[in-house]
Amino acid sequence: MSKVIVITSGKGGVGKTTSAVNIGAAINYFGGDVLVIDGNLSTPNVGIHLGSPEVPINLNHILLKKADPIEGVYEHESGLKIIPSSLSIKELEKLKPEKLKEFKNEFKKISEYVIVDSAAGLGGEAMAAIKMADELILVTNPEMPAITDALKAIKMAEKEKIPVMGVIMTKVKKNKIEMQPETVKEMLEVPILGMVPEDISISEALNTKDAVIHTHPKSKAARAYKEIAAQLLGITYDSNLDKETIWEKIKKVFGKKEY
Repeated sequence: MSKVIVITSGKGGVGKTTSAVNIGAAINYFGGDVLVIDGNLSTPNVGIHLGSPEVPINLNHILLKKADPIEGVYEHESGLKIIPSSLSIKELEKLKPEKLKEFKNEFKKISEYVIVDSAAGLGGEAMAAIKMADELILVTNPEMPAITDALKAIKMAEKEKIPVMGVIMTKVKKNKIEMQPETVKEMLEVPILGMVPEDISISEALNTKDAVIHTHPKSKAARAYKEIAAQLLGITYDSNLDKETIWEKIKKVFGKKEY
């Protein structure tokens, strides 16, 4: 049965879009049928992350009923399906974000897993995406302001009776300064689905306009997102077996090619 999973955050800049794109890419990596929708209408970035910033038909056209949902679907070379939103300010002025939930069933007909990247915060645009969720995932950082805002988002989801699957902690440094997982779990009272380390591979992937799952499949960040996707799919994945071998590291350092 298809489901809509909305990826949201109490504040911006925590890695929400990166997480939405890479969870989708990781589900696709494991053979899952997935569609990533850019539900962040005012500041859309999914298309930028995947090299499709401007497309002929986007989510804006769908919400304005100028196109059917299936017409706005674009397939990445990996097989990952996306529906980007428009970067146009003029189109944004015409949109009503609350219309998003009217297309929920049509989106679910396109793919088994529908990942929606929402706007950050708890404003009207973010709530429009949150209200269409079958399940919600919060993205946060291991620092008090981000955790506090994540808690507000969780309380809002509870008020709307939307199940919260858990939180993803990103930009994790594993030092003594940042908040520890046990403390975060105790504060938020929801499971921690994964901890994504601060990793230069994520910035390098964004620079090439692709998911880190595709550009650096054995990086720490990619393996962390694969672990999260495996949980969502209910499959087994051993991150340790997916590490770069010593030989692969040597070839990378010396620039050797396979023949």
